[in-house]
Amino acid sequence: MDIVTAYESENLIDAEQVAAYLLENPDFFTKFPQVIEQISIPHIHKGSVSLMELQSEQLRKKVRSLSHKLNQLINIAKQNEAIYRVYADLNLRILKCTNLADLVFILEEVIQENLQLASVTLKPFKGAHALPEIQRRLFIEKRFKTQRLFFGRLSDHERKLLFADQEANSVALLLIGDLDEFGILAIGSKDPGHFNPGMDTLLITQLQQFLGILLPKMLTY
Repeated sequence: MDIVTAYESENLIDAEQVAAYLLENPDFFTKFPQVIEQISIPHIHKGSVSLMELQSEQLRKKVRSLSHKLNQLINIAKQNEAIYRVYADLNLRILKCTNLADLVFILEEVIQENLQLASVTLKPFKGAHALPEIQRRLFIEKRFKTQRLFFGRLSDHERKLLFADQEANSVALLLIGDLDEFGILAIGSKDPGHFNPGMDTLLITQLQQFLGILLPKMLTY
């Protein structure tokens, strides 16, 4: 390699240096606007495009992506509003109940038909249809260690005990009563991932509170 070639090799500007220079000098294209018009960039479908065309295409893609995300958020908001209305109506209806049979009927009707969940059952801790004391302790110790709600999956034995032959691949369990003394409301879904520990608990908690007010008046021991 002669001296001239060696000098040129050492002083070659690579792509990374060009990119770094442009980033450090954002006013470059303002000073040299003709460069924008002269640059031709390879394009898969069009052969080549100008820098301005490429920028416009990238902006259109971003707009389409943002529009898609916005539509998703709107759909989620509509779904959440619909669910909120179902729970609000449910709470009003159960407040008018005067006996346990009517309460259970309304819970089943709204949760299974309006919310389209597979199963719902109310298991009192005392009375004719009470959950056995041993099973009651099992659920409280295993599923309600840190809070009065449980979201997730049950063992086959637990599922059979609460839901019998009803489908419940994921469940929401609500302990009822300020001292957890009245029972468990169990709601089951066919979808294994529908009820999960990370889900919002606001509406379920409100239902739990309403039941805590109503059940003492209805249960006779």
